Amino acid sequence: MGPLRFWARGGRLTRLGPKPGLVRISPILGPDKLCLVKSFGNPSLASVQMDSPSSNQKPPAQNGAALPELLTEFMVDMKCDGCVNSVKNKLQSVDGVKNVDVDLSNQVVRVLGTSPVRILTEALEQTGRKARLIGQGMPEDFLVSAAVAEFKGPSVFGVVRLAQVNMELARIEANFSGLPPGKHGWSINEFGDLTRGAASTGKVFNPMSDAKEPVGDLGTLVVDEKGEAFFSGVKEKLRVADLIGRSIAVYGTEDKSDEGVAAAVIARSAGVGENYKKLCTCDGTTIWEATNADFVSSKV
Repeated sequence: MGPLRFWARGGRLTRLGPKPGLVRISPILGPDKLCLVKSFGNPSLASVQMDSPSSNQKPPAQNGAALPELLTEFMVDMKCDGCVNSVKNKLQSVDGVKNVDVDLSNQVVRVLGTSPVRILTEALEQTGRKARLIGQGMPEDFLVSAAVAEFKGPSVFGVVRLAQVNMELARIEANFSGLPPGKHGWSINEFGDLTRGAASTGKVFNPMSDAKEPVGDLGTLVVDEKGEAFFSGVKEKLRVADLIGRSIAVYGTEDKSDEGVAAAVIARSAGVGENYKKLCTCDGTTIWEATNADFVSSKV
């Protein structure tokens, strides 16, 4: 079901040590109330906006700059104003949420903030309603604002999402299962050739020859005793449009000295306002009739 591929879910924080150009994100409320300044979708449709509670705590910073926020879009099974209020109240309690826009007519919820997709998805599902991720990015004129790589087994499963924050920064969220416990290097590699798995994906992607480390070096994944790893962070100088057709590889060793244990091709994903379709044209399945297995390749 190709048209449904962009409604994937998952991803949360992992504990990582400091790495140049790679920043761990800790969802947290900022001191200011933010409002969306652009209208998305059909402007004639009624929508409800909500500001999250203020906080005196400042967001963490890297080199004096606040960590980036993203606009994340979900399709949520809402039918009345009571549904809207339930969704609003739940998301209002999530750390890192700055603004929520609810479009009841289209069953679309837009969340601006720093919270990982996994946390937002869990909050929505705790209201007893089905929720599908349909877009992520910033309301800017990027040619490609979001991408996804899906690891489909047979041993390693996972989803990696990349979203352009600005032309100098991209946000990365990932979740994996089926990996051996311990530390594993992972990277964006030059090619999307999976004929020999990670071994045929080439070198680490590096369009900047003068960089201290390759732009595609994603550092280290820390895998727990259950074989699960989660990551949410940002990467400097990474442009999502340059990554389509390349791959993400996970290695058995932290220094990437082996041939790799798994790899997946990076494909374009839906950005903000690009994916309001509720019907799969290939088989007539609606978004609510599909099962979770249709939307996420990870077993996590």
